[in-house]
Amino acid sequence: RFCLLLVLVSLPAMAAGEEIPPALQDSWGDFWLFRFFINAAGYASIVVPGFLLIQYFKRRNYLETGRGICFPVIKSCVFGSEVKSIHQEDGSLPPRSEPTESSTARQVFKLLCCAAGLQASYLTWGVLQERVMTRTYGATETDPGEKFKDSQFLVFMNRILAFTVAGLYCALTKQPRHGAPMYKYSFASLSNILSSWCQYEALKYISFPTQVLAKASKVIPVMMMGKLVSRKSYEYWEYLTAALISVGVSMFLLSSAPNRHVSTVTTFSGVVLLAGYIIFDSFTSNWQDALFTYKMSPVQMMFGVNVFSCLFTVGSLLEQGALLESLRFMARHSEFTAHAVLLSVCSACGQLFIFYTINQFGAAVFTIIMTLRQAFAILLSCLIYGHSVTVVGGLGVAVVFMALFLRVYARSRMKKRSKKLPPGESPVQKV
Repeated sequence: RFCLLLVLVSLPAMAAGEEIPPALQDSWGDFWLFRFFINAAGYASIVVPGFLLIQYFKRRNYLETGRGICFPVIKSCVFGSEVKSIHQEDGSLPPRSEPTESSTARQVFKLLCCAAGLQASYLTWGVLQERVMTRTYGATETDPGEKFKDSQFLVFMNRILAFTVAGLYCALTKQPRHGAPMYKYSFASLSNILSSWCQYEALKYISFPTQVLAKASKVIPVMMMGKLVSRKSYEYWEYLTAALISVGVSMFLLSSAPNRHVSTVTTFSGVVLLAGYIIFDSFTSNWQDALFTYKMSPVQMMFGVNVFSCLFTVGSLLEQGALLESLRFMARHSEFTAHAVLLSVCSACGQLFIFYTINQFGAAVFTIIMTLRQAFAILLSCLIYGHSVTVVGGLGVAVVFMALFLRVYARSRMKKRSKKLPPGESPVQKV
């Protein structure tokens, strides 16, 4: 309750600072809520017929009565093998091998490569994301240039490359036998593209450092959801770190520089979009956890989700006529083309680095690397794009990252303690 109160207290200050840049007031079609419903209608035009087809095949008991050349495809898409693993770990990455003393140098080298790959991929991705969504292209002395406004096209670019990379990886390496019905990936895919869309759109209304801090504070709604829905219990240090994160985020959001620029104003629209990002992203991770009860690898998950992501986004773009318009924008501005392609490459490579790092070194090391990446991302954004941060705001950022590192340390201590528990005792569930 204390964490929620701090967040709610900061909302009136955010709403008071609501300023919509002139570039966003060109037409009604530029309003983010209108675009959101238009995109959702496009996705519904694919989801609803698909849902009706799935119900039709299930009612017909197609698995027993179906025949013909389409039977394997329909069986895979609608029914799958329906064989689940007993433990979730069976469907995730193979057990992580512990490094031996003789391979210490090799493990250190791998760790450095993973850290460098993650930092390079996601720091570049963050810088390009802010460049694409907040700056103009083709500006001259007489022409102010034009902004790229269609976030959905950027989501499509990211997903089509991720789909290609995951497909090639699955084709060239041995993967577990796939058992999940393909249509189940569509739920995670839909929430994933909506969370990505909210993430891109939010940069039109809030600064990149604010967005990064909001991502870092996702642990708060996750704990609230676990407490209310799943009746989970948490340790005292989890409440402490959640409170520290709330305090740090509130300090950053409520701090105001004397010469704030329009691009750094935290607006109410940006807060709503960030809330949408957190909600959709939380659903994506929880649904993917449920899908891992089938025997599959993370790369297979990446492939299945991105198949539907490409289908949803390209369908919606074609229905709106936005695909051709975005391609014409790419033809007019070669710089944007390079940025969009590099953005997609960084996103796809970053996902592969995530899988490999967790497989080799575990989630704790990965969390530390990504937490450092968030801190570096804020620093880079302030240096490159001139975001001003007050002393109070900087102190808030420090509090947030101190809480995140404290969380990683406490969790690792709890895991070591749980290994020493007598049989029959189980540690308290944690997030």
